[in-house]
Amino acid sequence: VMAVRDALLPAGEREKNLAADLNDFSWFDAVDTPAEDGAVFFASGVFYYFRTEQVRALCAAMAERFPDGRLVFDAAGPAAVKQAGIRDVGAYFSVRDAEKELTSWSNRISISSRGYMLGYQDLRGPGIRNIHRLLAGIADGPMKLQIVRMEFQARNGVSS
Repeated sequence: VMAVRDALLPAGEREKNLAADLNDFSWFDAVDTPAEDGAVFFASGVFYYFRTEQVRALCAAMAERFPDGRLVFDAAGPAAVKQAGIRDVGAYFSVRDAEKELTSWSNRISISSRGYMLGYQDLRGPGIRNIHRLLAGIADGPMKLQIVRMEFQARNGVSS
């Protein structure tokens, strides 16, 4: 998968695509980030296949290792994850209210989130059909689809 991704969307000058077992934190060593630059990680469509405890452990370890960094990922509420119908995984990571549920994971983590569909687009314009507004409202409403931004605080609790 990573080879195809690299062929289609090669990493930029300051980017690195990593194929790794997220439960084995040795991949942290592949991230070369100057202390004054916080690392930014994107995990799109990844965490759905992990148990909450695994995601929590990963995020806490990242907060320790990458102060002033951030992690951006998509998440969904339990109804959306259940409806996805993936049957070969025993548990799925889901979140109803990211800011409320994930902030307690570490005193070095702060959370913000936006609706996956409505949070980034103004759907009131004349070029947007009503059906798209309706689907976006369902996705961001009952399904709780969201983009989560997790900021890692420096050890003294203050980011630079």
